Formats: sequence, structure tokens, C-alpha cells
Amino acid sequence: MNLKLNLKMSNLIKLMEKKEVGTSNFLPTKKEIQKSSKDFVKDLIDSGDHNPQELLSQAIRLKEAFTVIEKNLRDSLPQENFEAFGLKATYRNGGDIPQFEDDEIYRSIKKDLDDRKELLKTALKTKDVFFDPYGNEIPKVSTKPRKSSLTIKF
Repeated sequence: MNLKLNLKMSNLIKLMEKKEVGTSNFLPTKKEIQKSSKDFVKDLIDSGDHNPQELLSQAIRLKEAFTVIEKNLRDSLPQENFEAFGLKATYRNGGDIPQFEDDEIYRSIKKDLDDRKELLKTALKTKDVFFDPYGNEIPKVSTKPRKSSLTIKF
């Protein structure tokens, strides 16, 4: 990590170093890490001594750094199963994916389904009864809510 990135993240890292993971193992289990992490964040937020947005910013940057580190370490390993340091890794060959789009009938049916979706979306937006080009009434289908989320970019 370069020095500039290291300095910006040092606050969160220092706070994390102060927090111990309660475990009897040399390497904590996944559940122990999750519980300890939840407790850590709760303590930080409850204390009111830290800006949660700044800590989130630092956490996202740390996560990105660790994601890159993990990917490169995975890529350096041989493609074989192993069990070590509390991890069990199983190598799976990617295999082949059928290319259904090569089939003309499949493409035609898929296009018809996509067209139908558009008609159903249009029917939902209109107040009046809506018909397809063949004179069939398009029903107003039900909807279900999407989960709300917070999108963050850096």
C-alpha cells in the first residue's frame, strides 16, 4: 500500500488493533470474526467519538485493498484442493456454458418474451385498458418492492 493510502486508513486500522477477537483458536472462526466485527462497529457508533461516514470510507478502501490482495493470492495458488489454516478450498473446473443464443428458435422466443415484458410494463403505466397489437387485453400485473440500498462509489 502506498503511504498516502496507508495514512488515510490508519485511524480505522488503529481502532481495529485495539479490539481483540474473542477466541480460543490461533485463527478465529468465521462466526467469531463476524460477531467481533459487529460488536466493534456497535461500540464505535455508540461511543459517538467517530464520524461513521469517515469510518465507512476507510472500511470501503480497506475492503478494496483486501479484495485485490485476496484475488492475487488466489491466482498464485495451484488449481487444486487444499485444507490449511482453518480453510478448506475446493477447486472446480469452470466447464462449458451452452450458448442458447445460437439457436434461432430460442432467440425468437426470447425476443417474444422481451416484447411481452415491455407490453406489461407499459400496461402498468397507463390508466386505461391496454391492448397488444392482436387486440388482446394486457393485464396489469402485480409488483413487489425492491430492497432499498445505499450505493457508494469511490
